[in-house]
Amino acid sequence: MGSYIQNIKGTADILPDDIYKWHFLEKTIHDTMRLFNYNEMRTPLFEKTDLFARGIGELTDIVSKEMYTFLDRGKKSLTLKPEMTAPIMRAYLQHSMQSKTLVTKVFYISPMFRQENPQAGRQRQFHQFGAESIGSEHPETDAEIIILASEVFKKVGLADTKLTINTLGDAVARNKHRDTLKSFLKPHYNELCKTCQDRFETNPLRILDCKNPGCREITADAPVIIEFIDTESKTHYERVKEILKSNGIYYFENPKMVRGLDYYTHTVFEISSTQLGAQDAICGGGRYNLLARELGSKDVPAVGFAAGMERTLLVLEKNDTSIPEPLPLDIFFIALGDSAVSWAQSQIYALRTSAISCDMDYMKRSMKAQMREANRQGARFTVIVGDNELQSGNVILKDMEGSNQISVNLTDFVSSMEQKFHG
Repeated sequence: MGSYIQNIKGTADILPDDIYKWHFLEKTIHDTMRLFNYNEMRTPLFEKTDLFARGIGELTDIVSKEMYTFLDRGKKSLTLKPEMTAPIMRAYLQHSMQSKTLVTKVFYISPMFRQENPQAGRQRQFHQFGAESIGSEHPETDAEIIILASEVFKKVGLADTKLTINTLGDAVARNKHRDTLKSFLKPHYNELCKTCQDRFETNPLRILDCKNPGCREITADAPVIIEFIDTESKTHYERVKEILKSNGIYYFENPKMVRGLDYYTHTVFEISSTQLGAQDAICGGGRYNLLARELGSKDVPAVGFAAGMERTLLVLEKNDTSIPEPLPLDIFFIALGDSAVSWAQSQIYALRTSAISCDMDYMKRSMKAQMREANRQGARFTVIVGDNELQSGNVILKDMEGSNQISVNLTDFVSSMEQKFHG
């Protein structure tokens, strides 16, 4: 490699040869969200640091270890957004979106930023899509969010996903479970891995998520939150499961599954893929009725999910999933000589206004080299024009697949092409 400046560790360039895969995924997301009546929302790339410290929790790994935080020229602390739920709730409250409709349904596609160790499908600048339904406390909304996430993965062609669900109950149940779990783990504190020791005081529920074999053995008989939730929470959870079953959505229950952020209550879920190894989650979400309170508002019921786009594309690649190739170039002009170049360029500009894609060689190379370029670009048709064609008043339009060709009058070229491509 040369000594020129290269991209930053944990970031990746999405090159023209790969961008069509992103377009496919993005279009599928847009189309599916429209069917479910979710509208797109975009928020700034950076927010006040306090939004994430209060919303996500100051003691979470994201806030304490992973955020890109800096002071602006006014000495205000700003952070590149590491997740999207807190910014959406901030915007919901700031713009009084609840005054327009009782239930606000939005989705997003956005880059995020976390300073963690880069690995396959997980970068420091990464991209997520997700959806949030704000305003309804009812379990039908939880079920719709899960079905929506599942439908996106189904439509992009992921057939080997696994849905896992659990309930965290309300804040009272979560606190009771937290205290009991700490009492259970305390005698084993020295046997826990360093990460779990750090979590013991700040976020002990995350210890249940640890993949370390020693920690998993310790937590095998740990108390689970379902033992602490009240009748109302159990009824909510049972209704979610009932709706999933009635809609043919298969799931696994994991009573030890938790979400890493402090604002989750009631239903939580993950969608994973067997293609990703130990870190197999491609989507996670749940209900977060406590978030608005953390941001200074009254409680606002909400539920949503976030999914990694790089990880989704990685699974598609591992599965050899067929992704539609981009449409080929309609016409490539092979122009020989200055007069021919001028004519070709004028035709190109006119054709583009008629939604016919076309291009030409701007290096003024030989006809053979230009023909190779037409093949490289996968053009459907080529037009060869030089002094002879300009004098005769006709050019040849060649079909690059079937090798058929027709003669087209120069003066009628644009109208002839409009008729051919658009009828």
